[in-house]
Amino acid sequence: MQSYRVSQVGSLDNLKIIEETLPVPGPGQVRVRVRASALNFRDLALLTGMFPAPVKADVVPLSDAAGDVDAVGPDVTRFVIGDRVISSFFPTWFGGPFEAAGEQYSLERDGWLTEYKVVDAEALVASPDGLSFEEAATLTCAGVTAWSALAGVRAGDIVLTQGTGGVSIFAVQLAKALGARVIATTSSAEKADRLRALGADDVIDYRVDQDWGSTAHALTDRGVDRVVETGGATSLAQSIKAIAPGGQISLVGALGGFAGSVDYMAMFLSHARFQTITTGSRRDLEELTRFVARTGLKPVIDSNFSFEDARSAIEHLGQRQVFGKVIVQH
Repeated sequence: MQSYRVSQVGSLDNLKIIEETLPVPGPGQVRVRVRASALNFRDLALLTGMFPAPVKADVVPLSDAAGDVDAVGPDVTRFVIGDRVISSFFPTWFGGPFEAAGEQYSLERDGWLTEYKVVDAEALVASPDGLSFEEAATLTCAGVTAWSALAGVRAGDIVLTQGTGGVSIFAVQLAKALGARVIATTSSAEKADRLRALGADDVIDYRVDQDWGSTAHALTDRGVDRVVETGGATSLAQSIKAIAPGGQISLVGALGGFAGSVDYMAMFLSHARFQTITTGSRRDLEELTRFVARTGLKPVIDSNFSFEDARSAIEHLGQRQVFGKVIVQH
């Protein structure tokens, strides 16, 4: 079989495709024929050396994948050969409170940019009916992160999303499916039209309106109930302006970078809740797959690349002009 490995982080020149021996599942394990994987900003950060954690030597990258079980080891009852499955972001976090020491793909474990992978059956979730492998692969990180960021949102709530990356697009779709009103920000008229087509009720161009947090607040009677904060230090001040007293700012990512200051008094006076979101557990992913199957939600795919052209997929993501998820087809 073929796999990609990274001899040293810091440059995509170190990402190489190599021949490897087909792995055999042991007790409690299954072998997955990987059919598609989805890229995240995290993957780009890992490969380019920007991620603030050590990376496993000579690692196989990527955390998100979908495929079908093609071999089963002893004592496996969770899946049978032919089952369609998706990876769970944390292979050992099955539910309950987050354990900071939980292992992650591309850090402590080889990831999914490979043709076949052996994993514990407990680290997988059944793929929702009606989704292609490419669509199912998007749920592992971006889908479940948006799901976790929206936990507790009810019909009639107002949700603010930022941009058109994978998490933000999922947040628009999921919030609308939950019955919420959505205010979205973006950087162009074309993307604004696409966000409205997905269900966004109001769209603010943050390049034109740099005080978009105040604008979002003014569109409501008291502010928004939930912000899916993906920008980080560069956008948090505007999120605080938008939030309603008692609302929640779900801290998802830092696409705008880690540098910047926080106005503590503005945070204090907002009377809001600031909740860090760490993707989600296997239980969270299972809840999401059931919701997707029940509602018929279709993940948005920006582009597809072949397995042999995985580097181009990563470079495309790095240009930061995507609308939805970037996929590698295996």
